[in-house]
Amino acid sequence: MKMDRILLKMSGEALAGDKKHGFDEETVRDVSNQVKQIVDKGIQVCVVIGGGNFWRGRTSDNMDRVKADSIGMLATVMNCIYTADSFRSCGIKTHIMTPFVCGNMTELFDKDKAIAYMEQGDVVFFAGGIGHPYFSTDMATVLMAIEVQADVILSGKAIDGVYDSDPKTNPNAKKYDSMKMSDIVDNKLGVIDLASAVLAMENKMPMMLFGLNDENSIVKAVTGGFTGTYVNAE
Repeated sequence: MKMDRILLKMSGEALAGDKKHGFDEETVRDVSNQVKQIVDKGIQVCVVIGGGNFWRGRTSDNMDRVKADSIGMLATVMNCIYTADSFRSCGIKTHIMTPFVCGNMTELFDKDKAIAYMEQGDVVFFAGGIGHPYFSTDMATVLMAIEVQADVILSGKAIDGVYDSDPKTNPNAKKYDSMKMSDIVDNKLGVIDLASAVLAMENKMPMMLFGLNDENSIVKAVTGGFTGTYVNAE
């Protein structure tokens, strides 16, 4: 598969490691070192990070959904600022783009500028989701990948692929080596949200899902030895 430009999606929970909340510095540093190896090979990289290590949904039914989603968007900004600084300490030049103004902490998203940054070897972080409530970072991931013409989405999660049932509760759960995006849509598997899966399928955007905390998992996804689930865009 051609991998000249990739979008790396990381769940906030995976960044928290065993701590389950906030950041696990060792995990983030390991991700930084792996991305540096990829960038040094001439592969262009952009990144989306979820916010689940800080905020997930509403704290109660009394909370307004729009406000809850706004907090979630800001959680992704925090994650990108932290991770971008870790990348910087490994020698990678980074830029954080958001769909809304965040003072001087980020810059507004511009497709042409984002591509130009990547073409010069910098890593671009897309923070803040799509800037509107009722859309997850799954949607931001697929949308950004399509907009900047990425070849594939690499999705690093706290779990190492797609299973036919929850492996935490079913020790006999079967992991899929590959599947079609239409399988996710038709069977409502919940790997990514349904609207995002439909968008990826319609725009033929493939996805590779793997355990972020597995050893050298990002590099393996790019250079060989991938052990997660490959989702064909069909």
